[in-house]
Amino acid sequence: MSEQRRPVAADIHDEWLVRALSTLPADRPTAQAAITSLYERLGRPAPAFVWTASPAAALDHVPRGIPVQAFGRLDSAAELSVAQRLATLVSTLRHALDERVGHVWNPGWSSRGPDPLDAAVRDPLRETVRDGVCTPIRLALPLADRLTWYGQHDAYWIAHYDAWRRAGGSRYGALAAQLEPWAELARSCGWWWPLEDRCVIAERPLSIRLRDGRLHNDDGPAVTFPDGWSVHALNGFVVPEWVITGPTPGKIAAEPNVEVRRLAIERLGWGRYIEEAGLRLVASAPDPGNPGFDLELYDLPPTALGRRPRVLLAVNGSEERDGRRRRYGLGVPHFIDEPVAAAAWTYGLSAHHYTQLARRT
Repeated sequence: MSEQRRPVAADIHDEWLVRALSTLPADRPTAQAAITSLYERLGRPAPAFVWTASPAAALDHVPRGIPVQAFGRLDSAAELSVAQRLATLVSTLRHALDERVGHVWNPGWSSRGPDPLDAAVRDPLRETVRDGVCTPIRLALPLADRLTWYGQHDAYWIAHYDAWRRAGGSRYGALAAQLEPWAELARSCGWWWPLEDRCVIAERPLSIRLRDGRLHNDDGPAVTFPDGWSVHALNGFVVPEWVITGPTPGKIAAEPNVEVRRLAIERLGWGRYIEEAGLRLVASAPDPGNPGFDLELYDLPPTALGRRPRVLLAVNGSEERDGRRRRYGLGVPHFIDEPVAAAAWTYGLSAHHYTQLARRT
């Protein structure tokens, strides 16, 4: 990519990021016109449109499961559902566009890096929009057996082809008209579900809170929709509302997900958690890998098997952005009685070898 085109690529990235993170009300006429054009490409009449205030509300109108005939012998494409035919349509379109762009598959282990244009537009948008926003919202919904399109959150892949057209010199010919309805949907609405004679479309969020390109809000929902449905997240990880609003030792003990437990404890604070949960201090010792700080080994509440697991409390070897050092806990086996041996175990070392380590970071 030439130096003259770098500012163009940056503008394309920013333009599509704004659309992907838009919290404006949907442009309903534009969205409906784009979806109607896609139905027409399938030889289908315009569907009836059902608008909902959130993806969660939309699922009340979307049946679960893929039609049974999809798993059997199909005599013609007409036997596929509208959703399946649209999935085929967009897959074929993207394959054809890739050929125009000149892309070949680049496996993750290849020594060849991404094209500079992809590194400027596609890759950061995919990381923020797909991985940082769309995926956490998906995880908060029962979408496993529903074909879903993502409207504004499809912006990352649409921006990729837009960038190659505007800054990479690619020419799409008639394919440009096939791409346009998808681009219009990314500009105009939230998630949507095409059915046989109707289409369900969700409004865009009222608010989106990010930190470092991932859903995050310490004080409330990371995403909120017009009907009040929301997703809570910390550093891109979806958590139950109680982790944000009221973590307690009881709720932490009842939580099956270890990462949710960890985040909840950090929200509560290790000192307060230890006191309120009544954890017993097994032993403490200076941390040889972090001079000036101690390692503390605690018993946790017994498990269902009657064992009493342990947690090693340590202090991060490097400072956070605010200048503080974070305390964190590491689960260790119940049979380890010495803090230094517990710290060594987390590195796969003996206590002797751990004491020889340089300063831990």
